[in-house]
Amino acid sequence: MKKLLTLAVLSLSILSFGFLPATAFAAKPTRGGSSPRPAPTLEMKGYDISYPQCGKKLPTDHYFGIVGVNGGNAAKPNDCLADQLVWASKAKVGSKQSKYQVYVNTANPGEVIDQITTWPTTSTDSNGNVPVNPYGVCNGANDNACSWLYGWNRSIYTEGIFKSAANSKGLNSDTSAYVWWLDVETMNTWQSGSNQALVRNTAAIEGFGAYYESKGADIGLYSTAVQWKEITGNNISSSSNLNGLPNWRPSGASLANAKTNCSVASLTPGGFISLTQYVVKNLDVNHSCI
Repeated sequence: MKKLLTLAVLSLSILSFGFLPATAFAAKPTRGGSSPRPAPTLEMKGYDISYPQCGKKLPTDHYFGIVGVNGGNAAKPNDCLADQLVWASKAKVGSKQSKYQVYVNTANPGEVIDQITTWPTTSTDSNGNVPVNPYGVCNGANDNACSWLYGWNRSIYTEGIFKSAANSKGLNSDTSAYVWWLDVETMNTWQSGSNQALVRNTAAIEGFGAYYESKGADIGLYSTAVQWKEITGNNISSSSNLNGLPNWRPSGASLANAKTNCSVASLTPGGFISLTQYVVKNLDVNHSCI
């Protein structure tokens, strides 16, 4: 009862002096009526790996993985391909990018025919077939027709490496189930010194891609604008199978650069940027532009 009387006296005192304790009804701070901040967009990134990552711990937060089939050039296999394909197959779901993607080295060593054994000498390919060659008959010369068939034959070789690795792990080995990126970089062997040499390079790249397309696979181009011009001279005819292809473009060392490069011009007419690559701690990370 004494406590209740004390509270009553306190209440009358407050009313008499016309104030209330500031802490009792203090207004909560507001954001001035601003809308709630939107949640950040999830970056469904992927990675590309190959023989340099053999035996190394690989990330597990990938929404897609791209695996190099070759071991640094078009004539060598990636010895870790089977295990790396298993890694790629464990990608998370949700990205618009294909879960199954690989890349292959391209080249044209036609200027050093005497130093290699893989240059075609007839129009018959490595499988014993005669493909439709847009440049005509190959008779072993360093010309457009044999350059095209060289690329076609190297793709037969690379497909064999891929199938063997995929089958060894019980993975999907259907060529058409994968996106095949053609890696076009100056570190590989190319012809140079004339416009005709660059046209032969283009023919070889077309041959590389044509084989995978004959198997029902999607193909794309990996290169920088500078390297692409140095290798091909931008000699892409209107009938070329390289027109309209998706691009995968190197973009330095930041996600910001990678996002910006989604808007650069494509390597060939009618193409578009599908992926951009950036490097973080010596690992190739990839941003999807689609």
